[in-house]
Amino acid sequence: MLYSMLSASRAPQQAVARLALAFAAACIMPVAALAAALPAPPQTFDSSYAAQSGAILHVAAGGSLQAALDKAQLGDTIVLDAGATFMGPFKLPNKTSGSGWIYVVSSKLASLPAPGNRVGPGNAINMPKILARPVNKALTPALATVQNSHHFRFVGIEFAPGGTVPGYTLIAIGNGDASPATLAHHIVFDRCYVHGQPTGSNQRGIAMNGAYVAVVDSYISNFQQVNADTQALAAWNTTGPLQIRNNYIEAASENVLFGGADSRAATLVPTSIEIRDNHFFKPLSFITSSYSVKNLLELKAARRVLVTGNTFENNPAKGQSGFALLITPRNQTGASPWSVTSDIAIVDNRFINVGCGFNVAGWDDLHKSLMTARILVRDNIVGVTGLNGADGRAFQFIAGGSDYTITHNTIINTALPPAHRVSDVAMAQSKSKINNFVFTNNLATFTSYGFFGSVVGEGKNALNSYFSNWTFSRNVLVGRPGGNYPAGSFFPTTLAAVRFVNYAGGNYALAASSPYSKAATDGTAIGAL
Repeated sequence: MLYSMLSASRAPQQAVARLALAFAAACIMPVAALAAALPAPPQTFDSSYAAQSGAILHVAAGGSLQAALDKAQLGDTIVLDAGATFMGPFKLPNKTSGSGWIYVVSSKLASLPAPGNRVGPGNAINMPKILARPVNKALTPALATVQNSHHFRFVGIEFAPGGTVPGYTLIAIGNGDASPATLAHHIVFDRCYVHGQPTGSNQRGIAMNGAYVAVVDSYISNFQQVNADTQALAAWNTTGPLQIRNNYIEAASENVLFGGADSRAATLVPTSIEIRDNHFFKPLSFITSSYSVKNLLELKAARRVLVTGNTFENNPAKGQSGFALLITPRNQTGASPWSVTSDIAIVDNRFINVGCGFNVAGWDDLHKSLMTARILVRDNIVGVTGLNGADGRAFQFIAGGSDYTITHNTIINTALPPAHRVSDVAMAQSKSKINNFVFTNNLATFTSYGFFGSVVGEGKNALNSYFSNWTFSRNVLVGRPGGNYPAGSFFPTTLAAVRFVNYAGGNYALAASSPYSKAATDGTAIGAL
């Protein structure tokens, strides 16, 4: 069953505090727990809205948006009439005169939510439309870049298909660049409504293959297709940095995907990615659809990633086994052996009604890749329900890897018998051992097999068989046989013995009276803080 959720958003200062704790974890854990190196943080950038001071170019209904884009200088603002429709494709020129940005905004920008607030479909009445044009029974992108397109910001614009024929990418940033020198850069979508058709065949919302690209306060939805993977947002050929902040994000296959196609050089593996305060969502109607349904976030090629403050909701087993978040390096066609997933921090997120939680793989099992390393998963509430017959695993560790720190997570697992015969806190299976592994301060409700190793069973057998230089301490595993595990963790026999603040109401913090409220390795409560 679905469990109740706390507020999906937290005060910014609280999120900052959680992040500081995450990257300072090595400073507050005892020496015995320092088996794993922590991830390096991403490079970040300021994507805030600031009005420009240059000329105003007004484009009314029936006017030429391309002419305005060609004429504008850096610092200018192009104002499009709300309610007007502009049929693409439009190209963003490489501007060499003026300074600052070129803004493309709605004439009713003042009627839209202020910066920092997410728009929704109901705001479309105050937006102009930029549409993808049908050409030869397919849609061309509504918007695309040339080499070195730069410093464009779209504010309060609706992007959508202009016909019922299939569409590949609605907004295409990047040109198959073979070098960072030609990347489009500094492009922001701010309070935009980017969508496919509710029952249409639209494969991708925004391809973010540029540097300093941001999608903020926006609503991206209705990207689905039969017999094809679909994404709301994706990138595979960029230096970054990239920012995805405070958006509603919906797609059938991967809501957000990094990798999935080969980068053209080792310098173009997506790097420095900030994914903050978004709502990742799959409609439950996808379960009975013909669409390819996979996961909410997948990292196939990504370095220095911060995932924080997000809500991940509804991820069934269907096209895959139901994991909401995958860290699985993939050299997609064999042409990019530099593909890697490394330095990834997943901190302070909430997972609601997911079949399984996290799947972490160390190597590509099909083509040569680099090894997954330095993964931090901290302060997450993971609601595993076994949706649509998923096994109900909170974590799965396969195919090697190095330096994983899993700490201060609360796992609420309702994938229990008789509906589910398999549910795990974690399942490990790897030909080569996963080196430098920390699993501390986590709290898990009843599961069928606890911390389990394929073939060898749970607890010490799993840890010794599949991990080297491991630390397993100060975890609370409800209902598991403590004798199978290393000393230093806790195995209450009943859920009531944990003493949550309000388990039935969805508040999974520990009450002050809980025996585990100060029992973590850092003296705080076990579970998500």
